[in-house]
Amino acid sequence: MSTESPTRLWPLYAAGFVTAFGAHSIAASLGAYTRGEHASLLTLGLLLAVYDGAEVILKPVFGSLADRVGARPVVLGGLLAFSLASAAFVVAGNPAAVGLARLGQGAAAAAFSPAAGALVARLSPVKRQGRAFGGYGAWKSVGYTLGPLLGGALITVGGFPLLFGTLAALAFVVAGCVTLGVPAVPPLPRSRQTVLDLARRLASPGFLRPTCALAASTAALAVGVGFLPVTGAAAGLPLLVTGAAVSLLALCSALVQPWAGRARDTGRLRDGWGMAGGLALASAGMVVAALVPGAVGVVAAAVTIGVGVGLTTPLGFAHLATVTSPERLGRTMGAAEVGREIGDAGGPLLVGAIAVTTLGTGFLGLAVVLAVAGLAVAGARQ
Repeated sequence: MSTESPTRLWPLYAAGFVTAFGAHSIAASLGAYTRGEHASLLTLGLLLAVYDGAEVILKPVFGSLADRVGARPVVLGGLLAFSLASAAFVVAGNPAAVGLARLGQGAAAAAFSPAAGALVARLSPVKRQGRAFGGYGAWKSVGYTLGPLLGGALITVGGFPLLFGTLAALAFVVAGCVTLGVPAVPPLPRSRQTVLDLARRLASPGFLRPTCALAASTAALAVGVGFLPVTGAAAGLPLLVTGAAVSLLALCSALVQPWAGRARDTGRLRDGWGMAGGLALASAGMVVAALVPGAVGVVAAAVTIGVGVGLTTPLGFAHLATVTSPERLGRTMGAAEVGREIGDAGGPLLVGAIAVTTLGTGFLGLAVVLAVAGLAVAGARQ
């Protein structure tokens, strides 16, 4: 099923914004929370990991459920569960409950994130899927950009209860928009599939190449957001400048994704070479971060990484939607999202492990990985 009306996709774009804004608005402020509660760095690490951990485990499960019962009910259920988990923290009135609230939010996001991606694919004509995923990714990038800024402002005004209350209201409103604006898409009949069949499908180049590209681009994004401020601080740059550089990275990604999607749909940008080019740009950004000092290096790296991520992401998702049978979109999107989560966690871990002498060494190490990943995905066929 597909429809030419792009307004049908707007509530799904809003759902993508919710998961990105919800994750980053809280994560960016957890350091201040743990200091206020006199918690250890281990506690901070657990609070950061519990959201992503729930997503890694549950996204394939909810993706398969979306294929079985339809993606729209799973999106609605996930958004309502996200609202409920956020509201429960406000009602509890106990700051120590933030970990349980994050766990509930992560589990809920694991439901509506891959299901929303499957709906974007089902509701978009094949010739417009690049545009559709470009818009979806752009709104996620807006969530990543605004999350730390608005989250910090809300916490300054009313503490964590105001932030969680805002997230509860936002998810509830978006659920209403999905109810009113997104048509029901019935699940398609599926042939019986064995575990061996699933393993073959997930090991096929049609799945592995775009998923590898998505994981690598997410690793570049996570490292840029997490480590560029460290580089700037070491160069004596004020917090305002380093924070602006991170926002610039996310903004560049948000602006490039719709353009990349349109270029794909019109045949001006091929999936394989487009993803490879995006990863090459991200790799170049890491080299700039390692070798160019001061504000110029930080800003140039942020722009280059952001453009590379923005180029790769919509092409990866659109390619997956093209090569996947419609009745298996939920499971495929869920599995691909797990690849992104692995990149999100693995990129910073890799840089931290390699940077035994200087942070520049870690940047260069990831640059090599991104370049190799770009060569691996260049052969993906439209």
